[in-house]
Amino acid sequence: MEQADQASALGDVPIGAVVVRNDKVIAQAHNRRIIDNDPTAHAEMLAIRSAARALGDWRLTGCTLVVTLEPCCMCAGAIVLARIPLLVYGATDPKAGAVDTLYNICTDSRLNHQLTVTSGVLADQCSRRLSDFFAAQRALGKK
Repeated sequence: MEQADQASALGDVPIGAVVVRNDKVIAQAHNRRIIDNDPTAHAEMLAIRSAARALGDWRLTGCTLVVTLEPCCMCAGAIVLARIPLLVYGATDPKAGAVDTLYNICTDSRLNHQLTVTSGVLADQCSRRLSDFFAAQRALGKK
């Protein structure tokens, strides 16, 4: 939630992610798409990259990714490719959710890795941050 709030304070969509291993946060990030003018700068992608650097390995086995919003196709694919065994997320994403809502990428048995997914953790608080952010953007005349 702190990472999501940082994104919002910088004018970006309030989504935050942390990677935990052995009960220790090894990486954290927030959305930076607008800040960096980078369509791939989702909180999950940035946290995964940072965790891989911290571990010195692209395989994030033994890690848990915690994120405030259900990951999109790009992020869900990266989670699978990174071999993350557990994903925990807050709010579902009816427009782009690729874990449970529109697609089931993280549990698709046709892929080389599947993971455990826990959804709905602090969902109301995660959803409220997003709703408040977009309401403020609309009030300012932004998309």
